[in-house]
Amino acid sequence: MDPWLVVGLGNPGPEYAGNRHNVGAMVIDELATRDASGVAGGRASFKTHKARARVAEVRLGTGPGGAPGPKAVLAVPSTYMNVSGAPVAALLRFWSIPVERLVVIHDELDIDAGAVRLKRGGGEGGHNGLRSISAAVGTRDYLRVRVGIGRPPGRMDPAAYVLKDFSRAERETLPFLLADAADATFALIEVGLEAAQQRFHAPR
Repeated sequence: MDPWLVVGLGNPGPEYAGNRHNVGAMVIDELATRDASGVAGGRASFKTHKARARVAEVRLGTGPGGAPGPKAVLAVPSTYMNVSGAPVAALLRFWSIPVERLVVIHDELDIDAGAVRLKRGGGEGGHNGLRSISAAVGTRDYLRVRVGIGRPPGRMDPAAYVLKDFSRAERETLPFLLADAADATFALIEVGLEAAQQRFHAPR
């Protein structure tokens, strides 16, 4: 069975690490703690890949009889957000993964802060990382895990809002949001889009 490529979007460097725009990369780090491939401590280690990304090969969860779950390549491009597409396309080629098994995790302004939504395809909603990926892989028809960060307050420019760190209040609940997004990603792979949507889109 082909592995999945699970990509979390963000910008490189410590000055961006806590930004709302980097929540996709944060979810990848959460998923790395769930590696079931037998690595000591249960956390995958990342390596620098020539495709300009840091990557880790993992098993997500456990299957029947306690066997390791599906194979996945976790990846965070080491390029800036607006040129994420080239690394993603290169990783798909390197592992011979079809675009149907690509999952992109990203921040979403148009979803309430703290909510997680799943979909396949559709527009990019002004998200430069998604626009770059769609152009590079030649289609918009890939799976997305949309992590809600809400709209900016007042008249704040959305571009400025996403490049600010989560507020103190948001940081208190951020671990729960990252866990929910990681759970949703795993469900997407394990049970498929429709069943995962029913599980995570229902009022909670």
